[in-house]
Amino acid sequence: MKVFITKWPIAFIIFLLIVIPGCGIYSFTGASIPPGAKTVSVSYFPNRAPLVEPTLSETFTNALRDIFTNQTNLQMVNSNGDLALSGEIVNYEITPIAIQGNQTAAQNRLTITVKVQFVNKLEPSMDFESTFSQYLDYPSTTDFNSVKSELINTISKNLADNIFNKSVVNW
Repeated sequence: MKVFITKWPIAFIIFLLIVIPGCGIYSFTGASIPPGAKTVSVSYFPNRAPLVEPTLSETFTNALRDIFTNQTNLQMVNSNGDLALSGEIVNYEITPIAIQGNQTAAQNRLTITVKVQFVNKLEPSMDFESTFSQYLDYPSTTDFNSVKSELINTISKNLADNIFNKSVVNW
C-alpha cells in the first residue's frame, strides 16, 4: 500500500503530460488557442460612425490588444498574425431612454457598435465576420462629458471581452 501512495503523484504528473498536449494550447482563462499559433495581430479600428468621438478608436483598439496580450501567450505583431482581427467602429450614439411623464428622459444610453473580421490562419473554419454592440446607461441629469471617458473605457472592455470569447473561447 505504501508503494502505491508514493508513486501516485508521479503517475498523475505523467498522465497530465500525456493528455494535456493533445488538447492544443489551453489557458486558464478558457482560451483555446490552436496548436502552432504563435502570433496575433489587431489592426487599428477606425471610427466610421456618424458621430465621431476622437478617443474612441484608440481606446477600443488598445482594449482589444490588451485582452489578447494579457490572457494568451501569443505575441502581438503589427500585421499578418496567426490570428488576426480587423474592423471598424460603425456606431457611436447617445439615445434617451426611460421617458418620464413630462416627456423628458430619466436616463440616456451610450451605445458603441463595432464590425469585426477574425482570421485564423491555422483553422480557417473558425474565421468570422460579426457585429458586436454594447451599451451603458447613465442618468440624464449627469453631464455626459463628466462620464464619457469612463463609459467609453467600460464599453470598450466589454466589447473586447465579447470579441475575445467568440475568437478563442468559442462561446
